[in-house]
Amino acid sequence: MIAHVRYTERLEGTLTPPSSKNYTTRYILAACLAEGESLVSNAAESDDGEAMIQCCQALGATIRKRNGDLHVTGFGRRPRSPGRLNPHNAGAVLRFLLPIGALLPEVTFETDFPESLGKRPNADLLEALAQLGVRSESEQGHLPITLYGSGLKGGEITVSGAVSSQYVSALLFLAPLIGEDISIRVVNGLKSRPAIQTTLEVIREAGIKVDASDELLYFSIHGGQAYQPHHYDVHGDYPGAAAILAAAAIMPSRITITRLYEDQQGERAALDVLRSMGAEISHQKNSVMIKSMAQTLRAVEFNGDLATDAVLPLVGAACFAHGKSRFYNVGNLRFKECDRISVPITELNRIGVRAEEKQDEMVIYGNPAGYDGGLTVDSHNDHRVVMLLTIVGLRCRKGLVIANAQHVSKSYPNFFRDLKSLGAAIELSE
Repeated sequence: MIAHVRYTERLEGTLTPPSSKNYTTRYILAACLAEGESLVSNAAESDDGEAMIQCCQALGATIRKRNGDLHVTGFGRRPRSPGRLNPHNAGAVLRFLLPIGALLPEVTFETDFPESLGKRPNADLLEALAQLGVRSESEQGHLPITLYGSGLKGGEITVSGAVSSQYVSALLFLAPLIGEDISIRVVNGLKSRPAIQTTLEVIREAGIKVDASDELLYFSIHGGQAYQPHHYDVHGDYPGAAAILAAAAIMPSRITITRLYEDQQGERAALDVLRSMGAEISHQKNSVMIKSMAQTLRAVEFNGDLATDAVLPLVGAACFAHGKSRFYNVGNLRFKECDRISVPITELNRIGVRAEEKQDEMVIYGNPAGYDGGLTVDSHNDHRVVMLLTIVGLRCRKGLVIANAQHVSKSYPNFFRDLKSLGAAIELSE
């Protein structure tokens, strides 16, 4: 799909954001790890959610969709062996399910996205699983990965948190099912702590007791626990909302976004960042309102590890701010669907944005006067890159053409529809 993004004068209206992709995938998994029927209300419609559903069905869960809800009958601690599992391009789904595969005598994980998910690292997680008695075969931790999971044991294990918090979340999902006490010690730092808070919230809702240190570097889980069937209600998605809010911040606008609760999503920090840049934002009764008179935004310095999935939308706003914006501690963005530091910087430079990359930083020299545009840019198969380029394109005098824009459906299938409902000038073609 090709998105033709035109210069847009104003955004105005009210919309309901997609449900949280991150909560949806976790809730589905927690429901599948329980015996009995659970309900996941307001489940996100996304490629990642669909990948989790398909994989869990292959593992033996029964999942029925009805009016936006998922009725899940789980497989508990006894999944069936599918032989092979394909999470498509969903990194979190892969990482969360690798330890669940350790409950099987043998299973192989593969992907039909070898140039994206196939290149993402998993060696640190496989090393942690080896400490639990799981043997694996792979090419330096990349897909395809075969697990041999007989003989799981408890004890204390270590896992590196330097690359991704998803490894820690994955082990937390498995730990209660091992049957013995287990403690997890995180070494080499920890990326994306808010994502761990989300995981802890979900498994605790499912009846699992976990003792966690304040720094989230040590966890203790007693054996013999079981996930309980539960009714989960998915909140609105802050990463997707952040893209809409960033677009609103760079032009005259008045927008209300509903279903944004004060939960554990780290991307809530995007509200404070946009406020510090000069946008007028209020958060009342689970609705966020933004009002912008298109005054010049101020540059910002932001620790992106606090809100990983909101970094690129905020970079989009920074392209139109006065001064030098710096997004630091974002090295883990290099290990996403694409290298989310090098790829966006390259595309922004082509548009005319003065932007620089460092190993774990993105530096943007904003231009309040905007950019000419008038060229074709590429999503590089990454939904967050689609959102960033759309934000910038809305204020390019000659617009932008975004190739491979269909990948936005990974987290926000109605992204373009929602922007158009607010007045954005966007046309889609095949």
